[in-house]
Amino acid sequence: MKALVCILLLLETFVFVVQQQVDGGLNENEISQQISSEDGRQNPPQTDTLRAEASTDSQQYCDLGIPDIHAALRELTATVTEQKENIRELTAADTEQKENIRELTATVTEQKENIRELTAADTEQKENIRALETQLRDEMNKKNDEISNLTQSQVEELRKENRDRELAFSAGLMQSGSGFVGPFTTEITLTYKNVLTNIGNAYNPVTGIFTAPLKGAYMFRISIYSNGETAATASIFKNGEHMVIAHENQSRAQDRLNASNGVVLILEVGDVVYVRLWSGRRIYDDVQYNHSTFSGFLLFPLREDDRDLQNVQSFHRMN
Repeated sequence: MKALVCILLLLETFVFVVQQQVDGGLNENEISQQISSEDGRQNPPQTDTLRAEASTDSQQYCDLGIPDIHAALRELTATVTEQKENIRELTAADTEQKENIRELTATVTEQKENIRELTAADTEQKENIRALETQLRDEMNKKNDEISNLTQSQVEELRKENRDRELAFSAGLMQSGSGFVGPFTTEITLTYKNVLTNIGNAYNPVTGIFTAPLKGAYMFRISIYSNGETAATASIFKNGEHMVIAHENQSRAQDRLNASNGVVLILEVGDVVYVRLWSGRRIYDDVQYNHSTFSGFLLFPLREDDRDLQNVQSFHRMN
């Protein structure tokens, strides 16, 4: 029983010492006082005989364990000190981790803000791209419409130009029946009234005059027919100037005669070409056979700056 009391006393003292070491530590005197105090609490006042016996027994048992208790306390104190140092290190590490977490949280917040800004900028860029695509599409449609209109206008212009270039005519002398024209005492302009072809309406059957509607190179040709002893002579004129002649003469009344001639002329817009019958001459025509005719057509148009006209005109003047 005494041994058990001593063991319990030692255990309580050990627990108290450990607690005090955690809180701040005890020295050996304090431990001894604690043991004495505990011994007093465990052993209330008794008779002198019992106290003496208990003191003797307790001293014997406790003396046996005190050296081991002091060693254990020192070792426990060192362990507690080491643990406290570990706790301080862990606390510092935890504080550092918390600081890192705060920094990382701030960085994440900043990145989120940057992402929101980039998202807003990307949305704005996409909106700008859509606006530019719409503008470009509208401009392309407008250009296509302009090109389409221009193309149609050019086609119409080319058609008109081609229509202007479609120039050709051919006419016979007699509009009805048959007979002679001439002779006359003066030279006259022949009116070929039987119009066979008049593409472009540049030939006038009332006046017998062809008027050039555009600048170009033209081909003209006349053919004359007659019989008897009277000669047949006619000439092509341009703007009052003699160009070429078709002439035939015979010595016998029963003989028939015919002649023809042609010429290529460079005409300006408004130039006129016609046929004149010489004085004292006559030609014959029959509406059924068209013996005597006047024909012409456009070979090709010329540009306004073309020098061929000047060269041809100079050549005519020299000859």
